[in-house]
Amino acid sequence: MTYPPRVPTGINPKVPNSARMYDYYLGGKDNFAADREAAEKIMALGPSRDICLANRRFLGRAVRHVADQGIDQFIDLGTGLPNQNNVHEVARKAHPDAHVVYVDYDPVVIVHARALLAGTDTGITILPADVRKPASILDAPETKKLIDFSRPVGVVFLGVLHCLTDRDDPWGVVAEFRERMAPGSALIVSHLTDDAHPEVGVAAREVYEEADAPLIHRSREQITRMFDGFDLVEPGVTHVADWRPEEAWESGLAGSEWWYVGIGHKPSP
Repeated sequence: MTYPPRVPTGINPKVPNSARMYDYYLGGKDNFAADREAAEKIMALGPSRDICLANRRFLGRAVRHVADQGIDQFIDLGTGLPNQNNVHEVARKAHPDAHVVYVDYDPVVIVHARALLAGTDTGITILPADVRKPASILDAPETKKLIDFSRPVGVVFLGVLHCLTDRDDPWGVVAEFRERMAPGSALIVSHLTDDAHPEVGVAAREVYEEADAPLIHRSREQITRMFDGFDLVEPGVTHVADWRPEEAWESGLAGSEWWYVGIGHKPSP
């Protein structure tokens, strides 16, 4: 069995969870039967594991790009269950003392992240908070301790904004972070879309209706709006395999058209 060793208080293992489903797509073991059943339904619709792997590879490329610009502090929003090439692991190859605040509201994620970070120095922390409430993150003591908003910061929304409904206003959420970010800061976004497969998108959203968070596919235009106030890095908002692939196999991963990704830098006033 691939059950987590214990179920944190308040978790219903019978309700599919988007973070644990993502863990299953990537071959992880921190998931329950309900997560696997829902994930298998999604996998029957298309190359879900390749899709998620492509997104994870983009994270590595994106953080490396941002770190190479001299940025040594990051906020990773909706971080999900720990996997390979976590933000601090990538960032610290360029900046050994890089600071990272991981944020998630899922108790299972919090438990596993704390286990991963046990024994690391004080430059990394996990903050239990909801991305829909930016002030609770920006003003948290854990964030203020590690992040100096007078200097450039990398803010990462990897595969989380499509869990916010239009009523949650993901554009407004990003804007609240933008207002606190110093010039030179970087915004990293990856977001699911069904532009190329609208009928399959409907079926996928139906599966997520039974999960703890919705799935909201958005168009390239809607996702590009999230970069208002930022200067987009070439090649702009594009399918994940087209954003500066480092290896040939990355550009050939199936399902790239399901992700729009991009990086923007906040310009000087």
